[in-house]
Amino acid sequence: MARNKREIIGVDDRVSVGRAIPLGIQHMMSMFGSTVLVPTLTGLSPSVAIMCSGIGTICYLLVTRNKIPSYLGSSFAFISPIIAVYATTGSYSAVMSGVVTAGLVFLATAGIIKLVGTGWLDRLLPPVLVASVMIVIGVGLSATAAKMALYSSTDVFVPIGALAAAITLVAAVVFSSMGGLFGTMPVLLAIIVGYIFSCCVGLVDFEPVLEAAWVGLPPFTHPTFDPGAVILIAPVAVVVVIEHIGHLLAVGEIVDRDYRGMLPQSLAGDGIATVISGFLGGPPTTTYAENIGVMSVTRVYATQVFWYAAGFALLVGGFCPKLAALISSIPVPVMGGVSLLLFGLIASNGLRMLVTNRVDFDDNRNLMIASVVIILGVGMETSGISIPIGSYTLPGMATSTLVGILLNLILPHSDKDDSQDEQD
Repeated sequence: MARNKREIIGVDDRVSVGRAIPLGIQHMMSMFGSTVLVPTLTGLSPSVAIMCSGIGTICYLLVTRNKIPSYLGSSFAFISPIIAVYATTGSYSAVMSGVVTAGLVFLATAGIIKLVGTGWLDRLLPPVLVASVMIVIGVGLSATAAKMALYSSTDVFVPIGALAAAITLVAAVVFSSMGGLFGTMPVLLAIIVGYIFSCCVGLVDFEPVLEAAWVGLPPFTHPTFDPGAVILIAPVAVVVVIEHIGHLLAVGEIVDRDYRGMLPQSLAGDGIATVISGFLGGPPTTTYAENIGVMSVTRVYATQVFWYAAGFALLVGGFCPKLAALISSIPVPVMGGVSLLLFGLIASNGLRMLVTNRVDFDDNRNLMIASVVIILGVGMETSGISIPIGSYTLPGMATSTLVGILLNLILPHSDKDDSQDEQD
């Protein structure tokens, strides 16, 4: 009942510019940390990654005809192969040829699905499996959020950082419980509260902000074809397709729309974004769980807001190093505090999906699928375990999804299900 008490801004709704600007900034700041982390770990330019996330999101919104509210940021799945290619070739231009080809794999997959249709999704991904994958997405990120909140960038508990995270989390909960403008911007307002506290206790380093220029272009890197890079990087896109489907279904559940039929367009948008990123020197892109969490807590689903978020990312990453440095100065515990809420809400929506679809856990089949998928996926994600397959690794979410699909195909349906199908 509480769900209906707050105003819901639908996918096609529009808000005033004065309201859309802070809502867009909220989405940009939610994805900023993770999008910057990927290039930081791989040696690519963080500014280019931010700029490409903005360009990519704009392309995604155009390809999906403004119907799917999603933000594209740097994909973590490609970190290991990018590092491996650079270690072998010593050239980021070679790396970019792999990134461009990965985008082409997205586009090819979108074309194949367009030809064969999406009816197979209903058979392979029943509600019990989709809900379980949503739980894995949210809870699987719990270790990351907890470490950000409690350990900062070290492996040692940081009391003052934990306090900043706690204050940020409490602020987010309080603001999200309020109505009106506060209720639609709890993440942004909580980050501001946490940032002010962090400034007071000396957690913010302003030196990079002071040194950064107000205006400037990031360093671009253009691709040079390298077959070894293509072989190492491009196939990872197949794994990301599985994650993409999980995110798309999660977005559909949150905004109460069925996006299965738009999977080809969604993948094509991601593919075009990745190709552009590869030509400019950025990492491959993917839809972001952080922004799914923002929608869940704010109930603001308007794609209009994502245009603003993308525009701000393009401006910050491509033309204003000073603003990029200012946002980067937000302490890790502050982002960890809001992440605890955002990731938890994704998992909670998975639980809600089980309830709304009346998944019967007296049915041993449903019980087995949910149990295996959740424990396997969460266990692998939180412990950092991936399954090595040649030069690649299969992360927890993709592994648990594949196992869940297999179980769904081989486990017999109960007599209750068969009789229900006959009635339908």
